Amino acid sequence: MTTESHPAHARPTATTPRQPVELPVPTGQFCALAPLRALRTLNARTGAAVRALDARTPVHRDRALDGLRALALLAVPTGHWLLGGFARDADGTLHNASPLTALGFLAPASWVLQMLGIFFLVGGHAAVLSLRRTAALGGSTTRWLGGRIARLGRPVLGVTAVWAALVPLLHGLGVPTATLRTGATLVIQPLWFVGIYAVVTALTPYCAAVARRWGIWSAAPLLASVAAVDFLRYGPFAAAIPSWLSLLNLLPGWLFAYQLGVCWGERRLGRRAAGALLLGGAALFAALLLFFHYPASMVGVPGQDRTNSHPPSLLVLALAAAQSGAAVLLRDRLAGLLRRPALWAPVVVVNLCAMTILCWHQTALFAAAVPASYAGAVPGLTTVPDSLGWIAARLAWMPVFAVLLVLIGSVTRRFEAPWTGAGRVRRAMAAVLAAAFATFALGYA
Repeated sequence: MTTESHPAHARPTATTPRQPVELPVPTGQFCALAPLRALRTLNARTGAAVRALDARTPVHRDRALDGLRALALLAVPTGHWLLGGFARDADGTLHNASPLTALGFLAPASWVLQMLGIFFLVGGHAAVLSLRRTAALGGSTTRWLGGRIARLGRPVLGVTAVWAALVPLLHGLGVPTATLRTGATLVIQPLWFVGIYAVVTALTPYCAAVARRWGIWSAAPLLASVAAVDFLRYGPFAAAIPSWLSLLNLLPGWLFAYQLGVCWGERRLGRRAAGALLLGGAALFAALLLFFHYPASMVGVPGQDRTNSHPPSLLVLALAAAQSGAAVLLRDRLAGLLRRPALWAPVVVVNLCAMTILCWHQTALFAAAVPASYAGAVPGLTTVPDSLGWIAARLAWMPVFAVLLVLIGSVTRRFEAPWTGAGRVRRAMAAVLAAAFATFALGYA
């Protein structure tokens, strides 16, 4: 008699495949591995995106110029976030304050963070090359200028129109009017730059003509003009000079670095001239500080009767000359560094979001400070910026401001693109809102 074995008890033979044995995975080990796997996936995707950005970059792209522009752009929010603060009243109202009022020894930080000279230098270089390409393709200067002005104006119109709608909304939610005016002042403060930049951009054809004729010396009359105005307003005749005379420095003061950039783009600013700019600018900068007692800070300090930046003084031009010389000398080395995809990718992102960063970084700071004002004295946000402890606390807040700017920019970056879906009525409404906000921010309403 034969017995039939149950399959469960059958012994494996040479032809019977062995079944894989599955061991139970402890729950804790699985939870520990999951974040690692997610991190590896994120790193892989990020690496792929970085390599894709690098691969899509045209070979003729001047990476050094983009790197310098990104550096100058990032210096704007960094400077405003680090050298600008708030003082909170007993009723919760926020007022602008600066750590430089009490901590004057921090003024050298403003020498590093004031990089508008670099921005205008790169702008002049890029503009003259762009104008040359437009002319080669048969385009008109008028159309070229209209396109560049539109790219500058759309984000400015967007931020001011949005703020015009936010002011009454925030007021209805209980934010004090004085706090709203403080925020409006912060937002409109960096926007003056856009107007000046638009004017110097319009002068690009003339800047190029004199650069081709006179080379780097075409910037000398601008330097002399600012020096003459400074002599009048700070020299022995200062008491008899009207205050409005300082406004004469606005155009030549910022056109100086732009003209150097145009000379660079026209191949009239080489390494020898760059070395002279670096050494001459540094020497003039030191002389103005040591012998002519210019304010050490490159940004305005509440309570001081003199300022270097509004309008620009001769000290600003000296710094711009030194920075421009250094930029030209370091161009090749910077271009080599930016051949690395990991360094090039953030430069691309910053340049793509240039106007968004400029227009909305103060809103990010305000978005953090207003909720904190209801919590009382929050170090680094609503406390008076008068100690090194405040500096340490503000540095800890900087990543929060950066995250807020990224979140805000993800929504508002659309203002940089052409407003193809906005008709005349919507554009007119945006203009009216922007004018209303400017009126409020300047204290006329």
